[in-house]
Amino acid sequence: MSSGDDDQLVRFADMLSAMGTEPRLRIIRRLLAAHPNGMVVGEIGADLDIAPSTLSHHLEKLRNEGLATVRREGAFLRYAANHDALQELLAFLYAECCTRNKVVKPETVTCC
Repeated sequence: MSSGDDDQLVRFADMLSAMGTEPRLRIIRRLLAAHPNGMVVGEIGADLDIAPSTLSHHLEKLRNEGLATVRREGAFLRYAANHDALQELLAFLYAECCTRNKVVKPETVTCC
């Protein structure tokens, strides 16, 4: 494995780890549902019933791993799912499971 592959593997492992808690996975799903506009922090907290200090911690972890973006709107912070990073992560997983060795049939991943 090359150094670039190792770096990519570490990056994706960190992303998966960041989503590896129930609250963060709920946050990512909620941000994806609100795409492309995202949500202000208060909306996320109210929707998911997460205390502000706890929510701030989770959002920062998601942002640090590149899974969420944030922009200031006056006194508010608006978070959005980083769809580019999530697409890269899904493509990485999809390449192994569905195209190279066909462990999972592609149509079972792409249909809902």
